[in-house]
Amino acid sequence: MRIAALYDIHGNLPALEAVLKDVSATHPDIIVCGGDIFPGPMGRECLQLLQSQAMRVHYVMGNGDREVLAARTGTVSNTIPPAFRDVMAWCASQLTDADASAVGDWPLTQTLTGDGIERVLFCHATPENDTSIFTRLTPDRELLSWVDMLPSGATVVCGHTHMQFDRTVRGVRIINAGSVGMPFGTTRACWLELDGTATLRHTSYDVDAAARRVRKTNYPQAESFASVNILQPPSEAEMLARFSPGAG
Repeated sequence: MRIAALYDIHGNLPALEAVLKDVSATHPDIIVCGGDIFPGPMGRECLQLLQSQAMRVHYVMGNGDREVLAARTGTVSNTIPPAFRDVMAWCASQLTDADASAVGDWPLTQTLTGDGIERVLFCHATPENDTSIFTRLTPDRELLSWVDMLPSGATVVCGHTHMQFDRTVRGVRIINAGSVGMPFGTTRACWLELDGTATLRHTSYDVDAAARRVRKTNYPQAESFASVNILQPPSEAEMLARFSPGAG
């Protein structure tokens, strides 16, 4: 069995379109969307594109998806900075009732197994929650609260921090699939291919054309998304420092 894991799309439809072309060339049996289709400039269009795929697509709820759903009822959590609340409200306004119902059914984790694939647990951040931040530099001891709940030899696929890595902690392999739509340290869309082995993949696409498409939307932060998240994303070193303990 071959699985393509796509995480943190964040409404970047041009990036998703390019990745799905690469994905189709590998002939996967399943796509796993690991959370955070939302928020972003073309989130609903990304959802529709994934729903239109001929192959099976499994979904995991991300914190961004959860907060956009909450914005439909005016209950966005206080963890969302005021500057981003208009983004959440705008993304929520783009969803139909059917969209919201579909997203609301997504689980926090998915576990898949098949020919050539041992049990793989897919989650957005950790198996415990969808918000915990850890990177390739996070000390092993800080991950033991959930790693020790898993059997040695288990594989966990996550995202959330938008930076790929592949590390093992106490016999548990942890793979960050990176971000399709808002990667740090690269302008290429990042994803993961699993087929008995794990391959961290990168897809190049026309970022100038993508930025133009984003700027044509009514997304409240379209210019920032185009100029920063697509054309000049922050470096991995900058984000590792930002995510380090005590960085705020």
